[in-house]
Amino acid sequence: MFGLFKKFKDGLTKTAQKLVASVGGLFGQKPIDAATLDQLEEALYGADFGVETTSEILEEIRAAYKKDKNLHGQEAAAIGAAVLRRVLAGSEGVLGPVGDKPTVIALIGVNGSGKTTTCAKLAWRLKQDAASVTIGACDTFRAAANEQLKVWCDRLDLELIASQHGADSAAVAFDAMAAAKARGRDYVLLDTAGRLHTKSNLMDELAKVRRVLQKHDPAAPHHSWLVIDGSHGSNAIEQAKEFHRAFGLTGLIVTKLDGTARGGALVGIYRQLKLPVYFLGFGEQPEDLQPYTVDNYVKAVFGLES
Repeated sequence: MFGLFKKFKDGLTKTAQKLVASVGGLFGQKPIDAATLDQLEEALYGADFGVETTSEILEEIRAAYKKDKNLHGQEAAAIGAAVLRRVLAGSEGVLGPVGDKPTVIALIGVNGSGKTTTCAKLAWRLKQDAASVTIGACDTFRAAANEQLKVWCDRLDLELIASQHGADSAAVAFDAMAAAKARGRDYVLLDTAGRLHTKSNLMDELAKVRRVLQKHDPAAPHHSWLVIDGSHGSNAIEQAKEFHRAFGLTGLIVTKLDGTARGGALVGIYRQLKLPVYFLGFGEQPEDLQPYTVDNYVKAVFGLES
């Protein structure tokens, strides 16, 4: 558990620094004052926690400060963490069996979100948990997608079903599902297209993938997760809404959190859409994709120790 928390803490360093360093050590041992609370407000907005969450955190800290002018930074951090835990209650996605094998997870998102590498990392993580996995390379529009996924699969010894550039992505999904069923695999992971000629083409393509999968299993895909680049901050909320309207998302993976100070964006997305978060991405290595937990996220953001 400590190792998992350390991944969160290290990965969210920039967001935590924005809250801690920019407020002059607010969350340390010293008593806070009105000026540092104003600085905290700026830092929370800068980290993309949004108006609603920022207001709730500040309201409770200010109420405590009004009662006790000797309120210390660590006490303020604990109050903020308690508010964030309350806001994020129910946000942890739990991946479990959904019936007959295989469980199909469609990874959805725009190019540049880290979707393809996340697909390989997720397959590797499932494999570490003794699950068998087939990956379907359904992003046949982007020329480098198949090659990128093949490199990862060779490196991590993962099973890949792919076709040539420009092939029918729905046909690849169908073949991946058929192969997984024939081989008794536990999971099928689909790396779907992130861009087509137009936005409507992309949404139509995703709908076609779903129809084809349902020829194998009327419930497929069992999970439809949007992969979002965490560095995009609150801009990711509109992206999530659009995919949710078109495809009906069931969860989120937030990537690239190690390189951004805007790690609060997932809070806004959850508040808006109530989609559970399954994994967070903190780096380039397979083990840098970590299961999301509210407790580890909150402690890492507020600089609290596990």
